[in-house]
Amino acid sequence: MASGFSACRHLPRAALFAALLSLAPFAAQAQAPDGSPKTAPPKHHPEKPLDVPPSPPAKLPRVGGDQVKGLDFLFGALKAAPDQASAKHVEARIWALWSKTPSDTAALLMARSKVAVEAKQYDVAVKLLDAVVKLRPDYVEGWNRRATIFYLQNNYVRSLGDIEQVLMREPRHFGALAGLGMIMQELGDDKRALEAFRKALVVNPHLDKLPDLVKTLSEKVEGRDI
Repeated sequence: MASGFSACRHLPRAALFAALLSLAPFAAQAQAPDGSPKTAPPKHHPEKPLDVPPSPPAKLPRVGGDQVKGLDFLFGALKAAPDQASAKHVEARIWALWSKTPSDTAALLMARSKVAVEAKQYDVAVKLLDAVVKLRPDYVEGWNRRATIFYLQNNYVRSLGDIEQVLMREPRHFGALAGLGMIMQELGDDKRALEAFRKALVVNPHLDKLPDLVKTLSEKVEGRDI
């Protein structure tokens, strides 16, 4: 693995833990009197073009071989992609490797959770994914999909908890990093949002809409160059 990727692997986790620490006052506000998380109404940001974190394409390519070596190669190819079409092809293969599970039971539960999400039956999907992460706690996409559902439910505390689990297992997960940025932005912490979005672009420079969002947030947080 190239030294650039080795360095990049250590950055997201530090950013994540810093973001979680900064979330403490927000988490306290997001608790019901009995201590359980409560949802918050979504805020509207004119500079926020993302509605949901980046997610796998509807149809994933078939992949095989060593997952770790395959991902290392694909992330190198992603950064070197000459155009958006090539990048999307590589990105789909990364999602396919992340989504692959040797457990038939986990695969079935994931498929059913996808159907539930498409029907907006989020509580059903969460219960299915609870079973996935209990059965296969090493499976990154179980945590990531549940984090996305919690985000859709405006349950940012639990979404952040699952994002932490994703990034501990795969620090290059650009979907989780973008999701972290989106939550920080919803909570009004544009500085942490910008940090997370930049980390996502380090590993995947071809993410849709994120470069423009980073530019806008950079001007907002750091000011315009004179």
